[in-house]
Amino acid sequence: MNDTPYRYDPALAEQIELSWQDRWAEEGTFRAPNPSGPWADPKGVAGREKLLVLDMFPYPSGAGLHVGHPLGYIATDVWARFHRMTGKNVLHCLGYDAFGLPAEQYAVQTGQHPRTTTEANMVTMKRQLRRLGLGHDDRRAIATIDPEYYRWTQWIFLQIYNAWYDADAVRADGGRGKARPIDELIAELDSGERQLDGEFAGRAWSDLAAAERHTYLDTRRLAYTSEAPVNWCPGLGTVLSNEEVTNEGRSERGNYPVFRANLRQWMMRITAYADRLADDLDRVDWPDKVKHMQRNWIGRSQGAKVDFAVAERGATAGPDAQPRAGVDPITVFTTRPDTLFGATFMVLAPEHPLVDELVADAWPTDVPAAWRGTDIDGSPVQADSPREAVEAYRRAAARKSDVERQVEDKTKTGVFTGGFGINPVTGEAIPVFVADYVLMGYGTGAIMAVPAHDERDYAFASAFGVPIRDVVAPADADLASFSPSTSADAGEAFTAGGVAVNSADDEVSLDGLGLDEAKARMIAWLDEKGVGEGTVNYRLRDWLFSRQRYWGEPFPIVFDEDGLAHALPDSALPVALPDVPDYSPKTFDPDDADSRPEPPLSRVPEWVEVELDLGDGVKKYRRETNTMPNWAGSCWYYLRYLDPANHDALVDPVVEEYWMGPRESTVAGAPAGAKDPGGVDLYVGGVEHAVLHLLYARFWHKVLFDLGHVSSEEPFRRYFSQGYIQAYAYRDHRGQPVPAAEVEETVGENGTPTFTWQGEPVTREYGKIGKSLKNVVSPDEMYEQYGADTFRVHEMSMGPLELSKPWETRAVVGSQRFLQRLWRNVVDESTGESTVTEDTLDDETQRLLHRTIDGVRADYAGLRFNTAISKLIELNNHLTKLGGTPRAAAEPLVLMVAPVAPHLAEELWRKLGHAETLTYEPFPEADPALLVEDTVTCVVQIKGKVRARIEVPADINDADLEAVALAEPRVADLLAGQTVRKVIVRAPGLVNVVTG
Repeated sequence: MNDTPYRYDPALAEQIELSWQDRWAEEGTFRAPNPSGPWADPKGVAGREKLLVLDMFPYPSGAGLHVGHPLGYIATDVWARFHRMTGKNVLHCLGYDAFGLPAEQYAVQTGQHPRTTTEANMVTMKRQLRRLGLGHDDRRAIATIDPEYYRWTQWIFLQIYNAWYDADAVRADGGRGKARPIDELIAELDSGERQLDGEFAGRAWSDLAAAERHTYLDTRRLAYTSEAPVNWCPGLGTVLSNEEVTNEGRSERGNYPVFRANLRQWMMRITAYADRLADDLDRVDWPDKVKHMQRNWIGRSQGAKVDFAVAERGATAGPDAQPRAGVDPITVFTTRPDTLFGATFMVLAPEHPLVDELVADAWPTDVPAAWRGTDIDGSPVQADSPREAVEAYRRAAARKSDVERQVEDKTKTGVFTGGFGINPVTGEAIPVFVADYVLMGYGTGAIMAVPAHDERDYAFASAFGVPIRDVVAPADADLASFSPSTSADAGEAFTAGGVAVNSADDEVSLDGLGLDEAKARMIAWLDEKGVGEGTVNYRLRDWLFSRQRYWGEPFPIVFDEDGLAHALPDSALPVALPDVPDYSPKTFDPDDADSRPEPPLSRVPEWVEVELDLGDGVKKYRRETNTMPNWAGSCWYYLRYLDPANHDALVDPVVEEYWMGPRESTVAGAPAGAKDPGGVDLYVGGVEHAVLHLLYARFWHKVLFDLGHVSSEEPFRRYFSQGYIQAYAYRDHRGQPVPAAEVEETVGENGTPTFTWQGEPVTREYGKIGKSLKNVVSPDEMYEQYGADTFRVHEMSMGPLELSKPWETRAVVGSQRFLQRLWRNVVDESTGESTVTEDTLDDETQRLLHRTIDGVRADYAGLRFNTAISKLIELNNHLTKLGGTPRAAAEPLVLMVAPVAPHLAEELWRKLGHAETLTYEPFPEADPALLVEDTVTCVVQIKGKVRARIEVPADINDADLEAVALAEPRVADLLAGQTVRKVIVRAPGLVNVVTG
C-alpha cells in the first residue's frame, strides 16, 4: 500500500498541470479585453493600466522545441502573470512565423506541400507550448501562412508601394522627412506646386507620356523594382541576404555556392529612414549593445564626396595630368578628407560603370608585373592587355558573395585598369585598380586609397608596390623629423588621429591641424573649387525584398504588356498562393553563376496570366512570380495580435492606441514630461535577431505612422535580449558533431572523464543547444521526468536572464525538491488535504515573510527571476522548521510562487479553500514597518582585520557603538596592553580600532 498517494512526483505534477491547463482554456483565463471591437469589455479596461508583453515570433521547426527555446517564453509568462496580479490588463500572446525556406526545402525533397509540413510542425509546437502552461490569450494566435493574415501583409506592402518619402515634409515632432501618399505627389505635380527632377528635370508633368509618368513615380516610391547585384544561389534557386551567406561564400543552408548576379528585384527604400532609425534609438529602452549593433548596421558617417577627374588616355603616374574630355569623374566618399594629400591610388568595384571607360587596350610602358593583376585567389595573371585582365577578374569576382569579398584577413587581389585618376588637391595622376574588396553597394563603389592610414589600403599597396605617403602624424610626434614614409618603414598603417603633415600646396594647407579642423578646411576647399562637398554616407542599403521561391507571400502587383507595375486594389486581396506542380528551384547548374531562376509560381500560367479591370478597362496582365521574404510577415505581427478578429482594418485605431500609444518616457535622461515613441511594453528575444528583424520592423512601423495608420512611432518601446542555454556537444575525429545523447562517458582512475561514440573517442565542448550541434534536449523529456512547473522554475533559477548559461539535466532535481517541500508544507501526502494552521506568525517569520514579499516584488518587476526564486526557497525552508505552516505565511508564499510555478500554485490555492483561479489575486504587499531591521551585525576590526562580529540595535549612534565594541570581551582581550590611537565608527555596521 502506498503511504504517500499524494506525493508531489512527476505523475501527480502531470495530473495537476493538465487539469489546470484545461480549466484555463475552458474559462478563457488569459483573455485580455480590448477597449473596442468584438472583444471590448469596458469594465475590464476602465481604470486598469495596460501591459503588452510579447516574444519574438517562433518558426515552427519540424524538430519541435528544445530546452533553449522556452527560456524567453517562460520569462515573459512569469512577468505577465506577476503584473496581472498587480491589477494590470495584460495581453500576452504568441503566433507562428510560418513561411520560409526550411519547409520548402523539405517539400522539394519529399513532394509534400509546405503547408502540410508547416501545419504539422505547428501542431507539435502548440502542444509543447500548451504543456508549458503559458498564459497566452488563445484567441489571438496567428500564423503568417493564413490568407486572412497575409492579406494584411500584402495591404501593408501596397501602403509602402503607394507612398514616397518627402524629405522636406515637417513631422509632428518638428523634424523633417516623412512618407506621404503617392497621390499627393501626383496632385502637386499636376498643380505645378512641385517640379520634376532627376532625368525629367526641366520638363512639365503635363508633357510626359503615361509611360514616362509611370517611370518617374516608380523612382520615388518606397517600394520599387531594380536590376540589383544580389547574392544569387543557384542551388537554392533564390537570392540570399548577406546574413545567409558564410564567409566562405556559400549558403548557410545547404552549403551551396553563392555568386553575384544582376537580377530584377523588389527593393524597399529603407535608406530614406536611415537618420530616423539611428536617432530614435535614443528614445527606446533597449540594451546598449543592441543599439550599438543597429547603429553599426546603419553605418552613418560624416565625410565628403570628392571628384577625381579621369586622366586622358596614355597618361602616366605623376604631376601635370590632363582630364579626359566627356568622361564623368570618379566620385568617392571618404570619412577622412583630411588625408586627401596621401591618396596614391584608387580602387573601383568590379561592377563600377566607369571601369569600361578606364580600361586601356594595352599595358602602359614599364607597368609593374604585379599590376598586371592577380586572380581572385591571389595567383598572378599574365594577361595580354588590361581589358583581358579586368574581364577575367570581373568574371571571377562575380562568383563571390559580398560577405566573402569583405573578409578582413583575406589576401588582397586586383588588376590595374591601365587608367589614371587625377588627385584634385595635388594634380597628380594616380593609378586606378579594380579589386573585389570594394563593393558597388557601399558609398559610390569607388575609393581613394590612402595606404599610410588605412589597413586594407596598406595591405593592397604592399602587395602591389604602390607608394605609401604619410600625411598624418601622432599628436606627440617630432614633426621636424617626421618622414613621409614612416608607415612604410614601420610595416603598418597609422590609423589613429593626430595632426596633418605633408598636406600643403599653393592653395590649401592642413599642416599642423588636428583631425576635425583639417577635415573642415579640406571640405571647404573642395566645395570652393567645385570638386567635392561635405556629405553623410550610410552603410545601410535599400532592402532587397524578393525571393525566387514558392513558400512566401505573393506580391499584390501585376505588370502590363509594357512591363510597367500596377498595384492591385484592396478588394483583390488576399492574392492567394496557388498550388504548383513542382516546388524545386529550376536552375541549370548549382555551380554556374550565369544560371537564372525560374520561380515556381511561373509554372502556373492560369494564375500568372490574368485579365483585370484596374480602372481603364479590361486588359491582360502578368502577376509577379517572386514572393516576399519571410521577413515580411514578421515585420508587423505584433499589430495583428491586438485585433485579429478585425476583417475591415489592419487594427482598430482605438485598439492600437490603447495597447501601443505613446506615454510618459521612462528612458534614462529623457526630459520631464517627454513622451516615449510608444510600442510593445516588453519584447523579449535572442540577440541574433537584434539587427535585421528589429530594423525592418521599425522601418515598416515608421511608414505606417507617417501615413496615419498607427499612433506609435516605434514598434517596441522596451526590448530585452535573453541569453542562450548551452549544453555539451561532442565532435568526432573529423570535427563533425555526433548525437550527444549517444555519447558514453567513462571516468578513469585519476578521475578524468573520457568520451566515446560508437566505440570511437570524441571531444567535448559547450555550445548553443540546437540541431547543428546535435545536442538537443527536448522539453518533453523534462515534462515527463519532472513536470512543467519544475522545468519552469529550473530555467528561471539558472542565472540572470540576459546571460548564457549551461544546461545540466541532473541539476533540475534541485528545483523539484523546492516544489516538493512547498507541497509538503501545505498538503498532507497521505490524505491530500491541507495541513496549514491558523497560528499567528512569530516575529521572525513575520519579518522574513515581508522581506521576501518586498524582495520578490522588486525582482519580478526587474526580470531578476533567479534571485526571486532564491528568496522564495529561503522562506519555504524557514517554514519547514516551524512544525506546521501558518495560513498567514502559506497563502502569500503560494501567491508569490504562482508566476513561476502556476499549476502547483493554483492547486495549492484550491486546497487552501479558494474556488477561483489565483491569476487575478492581488500580489502580496509588504508592510514597510516590518522591513526595518531591529538589529544588525556590526563588524569590529583591529588594524583593518576583522576580530569580532556583534549584534547591535539598527539605530545605535556612533558613541554608543564605540563603547559596545570596545567592551566586547574578545576585542578587550586583544587590546589589552596596547595604545588605542584612533577609533573609526560607521554606525551601525563598522568599528575599526587603530592601535600604536
